[in-house]
Amino acid sequence: MNADKFLEIIDNTPLVSIDIILRNSEGHILLGKRVNKPAEGFWFVPGGRIRKNETLKAAMQRISLVELGFEIDLHHAEMIGAFDHIYDDNFNATDGVNTHYVALGYNVKMDSQNKVKNDSQHSDMVWMSESELINSEHVHSNTKAYFL
Repeated sequence: MNADKFLEIIDNTPLVSIDIILRNSEGHILLGKRVNKPAEGFWFVPGGRIRKNETLKAAMQRISLVELGFEIDLHHAEMIGAFDHIYDDNFNATDGVNTHYVALGYNVKMDSQNKVKNDSQHSDMVWMSESELINSEHVHSNTKAYFL
């Protein structure tokens, strides 16, 4: 989809996404430092948009493969709820156009056989405890909402 068409969609409707709250064996949560708007420069849980006609199962597999380097089966994820993520800006930094996501949050336990690979959406990845991320000014409030 070209940028103008995507901007028109963002200006007129919410986007639906999946956010992956991935926990390791110590209970720490994986966060990536975002390189793109919205939420550029903040630590955020991995996730992405659901495409039109894409099932939740297929979206989880695609998003986890792109963002983490391995597929997560939706049956191994526990939905914790739907969350509004509203940002003052957009991917294109166009004035007057905000971004609204309805994010479906899923808890996932990390399989010790899987290894996380950094992707192009994040400059770095880090594991944080719930208390660390809640108390960090560098973790986006929309990520903190999953734990409050």
